[in-house]
Amino acid sequence: MFYREEKQGVSLFVRLTPKSSKDAIEAVVSDAEGRKYLLARVRAVPEKGLANKALEKLVAKTFAVPVSQVEVVSGSTSRLKQVLLSCNLNEIREKLEQFPVK
Repeated sequence: MFYREEKQGVSLFVRLTPKSSKDAIEAVVSDAEGRKYLLARVRAVPEKGLANKALEKLVAKTFAVPVSQVEVVSGSTSRLKQVLLSCNLNEIREKLEQFPVK
């Protein structure tokens, strides 16, 4: 599962590719150990937190929540990140299930 319900909201596990040609969340992918991640791409460069900010904006837009409710909580300098959405899982469940699995 690429997301987990928390007391504070919903945690998403994301694999981010910065310096891409577009901003998009594309699919659910698995790593060699079978862990699942949302595959996201942003145009921003991975300097001074710009890619993380772009990811927060992309997640907010994708799940139709305010940017203030989205925060990268771990992996700030890694491709693998945990993003917390301060919302109820039921509010975004339908959107979570829309991503293709690769």
